[in-house]
Amino acid sequence: MTTNSGGSTGADMGPEEIQAVIDRILAHDEAASAKSSGGQGQETASSPHERTWRSRAQAISEEADERFSFDGDQQDLAERRALRRVAGLSTELEDVTEVEYRQLRLERVVLAGLWTEGTAQDAENSLQELAALAETAGSEVLDGMVQRRLKPDPATFLGSGKAQELKDIVTATGADTVIVDSELSPSQRRGLEDIVKVKVIDRTALILDIFAQHAKSREGKAQVELAQLEYLLPRLRGWGESMSRQAGGQVGSASAGMGSRGPGETKIELDRRKIRTRMAKLRREIAGMKPARDTKRSNRRRNQVPSVAIAGYTNAGKSSLLNRLTDAGVLVENALFATLDPTVRRAETADGIGYTLADTVGFVRSLPTQLVEAFRSTLEEVADSDLILHVVDASHPDPEGQIAAVRAVMTEVEARDIPEIIVLNKADAADPFVIERLRQREPRNVVVSARTGAGLDELRNLISEAIPRPGVRMELLVPYEHGEVLSRLHQEDAEILGLEHVGEGTRLDVMVREALAAELEPYLRHE
Repeated sequence: MTTNSGGSTGADMGPEEIQAVIDRILAHDEAASAKSSGGQGQETASSPHERTWRSRAQAISEEADERFSFDGDQQDLAERRALRRVAGLSTELEDVTEVEYRQLRLERVVLAGLWTEGTAQDAENSLQELAALAETAGSEVLDGMVQRRLKPDPATFLGSGKAQELKDIVTATGADTVIVDSELSPSQRRGLEDIVKVKVIDRTALILDIFAQHAKSREGKAQVELAQLEYLLPRLRGWGESMSRQAGGQVGSASAGMGSRGPGETKIELDRRKIRTRMAKLRREIAGMKPARDTKRSNRRRNQVPSVAIAGYTNAGKSSLLNRLTDAGVLVENALFATLDPTVRRAETADGIGYTLADTVGFVRSLPTQLVEAFRSTLEEVADSDLILHVVDASHPDPEGQIAAVRAVMTEVEARDIPEIIVLNKADAADPFVIERLRQREPRNVVVSARTGAGLDELRNLISEAIPRPGVRMELLVPYEHGEVLSRLHQEDAEILGLEHVGEGTRLDVMVREALAAELEPYLRHE
């Protein structure tokens, strides 16, 4: 038990003393926050809104690591965290032999965004999400700024004045990277880097980096590499005089004509050619992997096994929900895009009808088009399903925005016509008024909590009612010597409505699928 400076323990303190201690702690925290802002007068470094998004972003890394029995051993998570990034730890080593045992220093970043449309809350939510993405990629968010502007500046994205203000923030905080909450053109990125004097990356590059870290399967790694190369190709740039330009005629005041005609930018052209060759090879590899996935899907379709796809915004709890429903043991982490590779597991309804559950890659606002194209074969799991469980984080500040972003991607992969159930997850942490607002907006919904298990029985009942069920009713008489037929009827693609043992055999009233009905015709009961 801790002891205060006056010698009394916390149990001996009265309510007034406890409140005084709390006030002192809060005052100390506010003073430390003001000091860390570097004395800058910018609204972005000291406003209550800025502190709100920063605290929400840090919640991802500070939340306790909770594991539950339904999540399995989580060996993949232990492997991912084996080399942990640590804030403030230097990577400079006196003994180079220690390089295999060092921990990586967190990259220190400052965020920048534009508020071009919508409300101020929308702009803050977007910056909060960017902060969470940055932390997932392995960085420490130091500060952020949002500029109100009708359209981006074509040269520096922010405009020269705001870019200079951003440089002051970078200098004061000691950041080494700026992350912009939009996709930058090559000229905008170069112009902004020339002013702030540190590395500048955009939202697309950040998401691609997270995907590159988390891809595990061969197909997933190929898809991410293809998306990265598509992003990199138009952004190649030359450095210094290593890529000499061709000079023809009388060049410059020195009249340097003959003898000045260099080989041109051959190096950058060779790089472009290598990238195009690599992209063509990756497309062939991904196309070669597609038949295996199509074969598995066609087998399920041939056997008429209903398929249910779990889709939704990243970090909405899709993998936790899959573990709850099927004990799949899929990696679960409080981070964005924790799992990329699709996982398919079998499940059963309460009355024994079998179906498959597929966990898919999470979506995000402004998901890069390169990723949508590269992961199209993965997203086909959603497009070919019989039912979509659209998982929504009900505790998020803007759940309606998440729903709209997910449906935009579903439209791209032609999955909007598939029946959909809105699963309002994290009900234990959500505002009841927000849940009620969403339930009024989305008529087909269910409120669940993958952490506590609340609402899962109702979700299973909704799945049982929504999936395609056996549609052919038959009355059968199966002789006792044909026990294999009776065993077949107890499998997942048949539903037994009635069963009676008589002298001639077993009488059954069953619902079966069309493929099985043809096999059972010899056992039809004729009255």
